[in-house]
Amino acid sequence: MKTPPPQSPPSLFTLFLAFSRLGVTSFGGGLSGWIMREFVHSRKWISEKEFVSGLALSQAFPGINVVNLSIWIGYRLRGGKGALAAALGMVVPAMGVAILMAMAFAQVAHSRTAHLALAGIAAAAIGLSLEMGLRTARHAMDGLAPILIMAGTFAAIFVFRLNLVGVIAVAAPCSIAVAWLRTRRRHRRSKPL
Repeated sequence: MKTPPPQSPPSLFTLFLAFSRLGVTSFGGGLSGWIMREFVHSRKWISEKEFVSGLALSQAFPGINVVNLSIWIGYRLRGGKGALAAALGMVVPAMGVAILMAMAFAQVAHSRTAHLALAGIAAAAIGLSLEMGLRTARHAMDGLAPILIMAGTFAAIFVFRLNLVGVIAVAAPCSIAVAWLRTRRRHRRSKPL
């Protein structure tokens, strides 16, 4: 389902605040799932299809995936300044909170309750990541070739425990080739005879 873009893009300050809130309130991983809920479902600033494209790009680039994703969303909404505002919003406030929490955790590091709380947070984050993974997989499974590439990648990494870089070095060109062939076929079909 395609979400229409907003009438006017958010201000740089609004973008910074939105990413700041996500960065400081999303604990235990699964942040890309929170980003999807916030920007696709709640604020409707980008469509689910655009989000999936941005997520794929952010995972293909070096660096931290959610920072890459924030840069992509910020750029998509407000250009270069939006990319900077989104990245700063994602990193700076969260870094401050992380430093404060690390100092606090050092005081309770030997507490069993603190470790149980962290395990609960991690479980919730895994569930959120799984939900987002299933949603994004739905968009990618639009033919036999993408399904085979996804299944092969999963089996290579999870079952056979092959090196991630090697698997990506094989799977990425295969995915690009499939997308290129599909685009080429669509282009041929759209040309008048």
